[in-house]
Amino acid sequence: MKNISIEERAVSLAQYIIDSKDTVRGAARKFGISKSTVHKDVSERLIHINKTLALEVRKVLDENKAERHIRGGMATKIKYSKDKAG
Repeated sequence: MKNISIEERAVSLAQYIIDSKDTVRGAARKFGISKSTVHKDVSERLIHINKTLALEVRKVLDENKAERHIRGGMATKIKYSKDKAG
């Protein structure tokens, strides 16, 4: 992600999140930057760069937020099922 502008990074992050339906944490890992940077880029900066793209990525982020308790529950289930097996 070096040598590209903040605007280009914000658009790239948004496209990745929309295409993959990935989380902020997943996008941060993929692009090698912090969660805070991803969140700031797609939540604050992108609206000034490309409003349509910003609204699209907001839908994905809202969907991920609504489902996070399910992912957390699944992670806990997997964690404790491994403990019992071993």
